[in-house]
Amino acid sequence: MRISNYKDLEVYKLSFNCAMEIFNLSKCFPKSERYSLTDQIIRASRSVSANIAEAFQARIYEKSFVSKMVIAQCEAAEVLTWLDFAINCEYMSTEKHVDLSDEYGHIIAMIKNMVNNSQKWILPGKPRA
Repeated sequence: MRISNYKDLEVYKLSFNCAMEIFNLSKCFPKSERYSLTDQIIRASRSVSANIAEAFQARIYEKSFVSKMVIAQCEAAEVLTWLDFAINCEYMSTEKHVDLSDEYGHIIAMIKNMVNNSQKWILPGKPRA
């Protein structure tokens, strides 16, 4: 399959779907968490997808691509931390925590693979700086 835009990337699709799942799940969080846990986990989960999209568009420069993908990886790790807070505060089931944590672990591994093989993602014949 030819990847013509970021929406074709499996890592983008997975991160977007997880962000939507977190958004829907967070609707059940207490109102007292609105400006702390709820906003933070939603922002971080959405940022993963957004940074993957930015990285894909920045493929003219390898360093820009890698930088954005590393930011996406860091945001995914942040989501894992917020998921840990949510389970410890008893805002989600253990099953949901395990599922989402596994998904974000997979997202991190996919991003790491793309970073480690960044030269494969750079547009041919373009500057590599």
